[in-house]
Amino acid sequence: MRRAEPYWYVIVPVLVALAAVLVVHWLTGTMPPRAAVSVGGFAIYWYAICIITGVALGAWVVARLAAARARGVFESTVPAEVRARPLAGAALPDDVVTLLAGRKLTTVGEALYDVGLDPRRLGLKRAEQTRAVETLAAAPDVDPTWTTNAPWRIWNPDHVWGGLTLIVILGLIGARLYHVLTPSPSMAAVGIYSWRDYIRYPLQLINFRAGGLGIYGAMAGGLLAVVVYTRRNRIPTLAWADLAVVGVALGQAIGRWGNFFNQELYGRPTNAPWAIAIDPLYRLPDFAEFSTFHPAFLYESLWSLLTFFVLLGLARRRAARLLPGELLALYLVAYAIGRSLLELVRLDSRAVPFLGLETGLAVATVVSLLVAAVAVVACLFYPSSSPRNRTRSRMPTSSLKKKRTKSIVTHFS
Repeated sequence: MRRAEPYWYVIVPVLVALAAVLVVHWLTGTMPPRAAVSVGGFAIYWYAICIITGVALGAWVVARLAAARARGVFESTVPAEVRARPLAGAALPDDVVTLLAGRKLTTVGEALYDVGLDPRRLGLKRAEQTRAVETLAAAPDVDPTWTTNAPWRIWNPDHVWGGLTLIVILGLIGARLYHVLTPSPSMAAVGIYSWRDYIRYPLQLINFRAGGLGIYGAMAGGLLAVVVYTRRNRIPTLAWADLAVVGVALGQAIGRWGNFFNQELYGRPTNAPWAIAIDPLYRLPDFAEFSTFHPAFLYESLWSLLTFFVLLGLARRRAARLLPGELLALYLVAYAIGRSLLELVRLDSRAVPFLGLETGLAVATVVSLLVAAVAVVACLFYPSSSPRNRTRSRMPTSSLKKKRTKSIVTHFS
């Protein structure tokens, strides 16, 4: 039986814990506190904890997917007899062999895999590392390029953690800019009616605790970060974007629960059994007489979770049949559909103005339709989507075996 990926042992308990909190709310009608703890008078909100948890778990999943891709390319490139050859007979000094054995590297294959990703993964001093790499490159039946520019190098899972900081920073900036340009109506409570008010009150630009992060801005900033990081490290942009959206979907599924703890972005009033009770302090003025509302956060979380399962399944089991950018496009279309449906029940959404009048059409709906249209058009007209390329990419494995080593980098570019 295939062993479950280790991230499931964290994802499942987190989801169960969040569900338990919601069930308790349904049974008691009371909301959990917004702040988890207070350190030196500074409150740490559950909202932030949900987002950080979602980002961390999403990154973990992406790292595991990248490692699986790297392992697959490695095993299709390096012959089994070379991979199984004992490291002790590779003309390496005994102390180096001992050090590598301590890291559970006992075969030429295990050492080649790490060297191909990044020689620093061997955990050796520079001189020992150089000696090990040179010895492996000179070993019988070993292609020297496997130690200098291995085809599995592009899937080094360390890139996930290396690029995460840039993604979070640019994603946060993008999310804030999106909100500044399209502030929600509830921001009127702090004197913000349009983007011009942020110019008059510049301190509100950095007042994140008052709310104001737009998901489409976060997507744009995060995608820009992926482009910058992948170009800088000479790894395929679209292929990594395909993996990244798997983690993004999971991050959204968990991060949206922060809106529940903050009692914000809820839907229209309803008496449905699954409705959530909003405290009077956090009700929109026009709906102050109502007490229960649609759990819009839950709808989006469940939709994102479903999207995550679909993307994860495709990334793990259909990777060889997918073209670069297809998972990214699928995610964008799926989220756009879910967000457009969600806007039918959400209350605190900025409407698109026309000739100074409110149209009732949410900005997020218009953006969603544009994003979905762009994603579909990109898939239809992207060069790799031509019938010839698509047929070739889905040829039987045996037909591609001879060309796999040469084409692996270009296929994922």
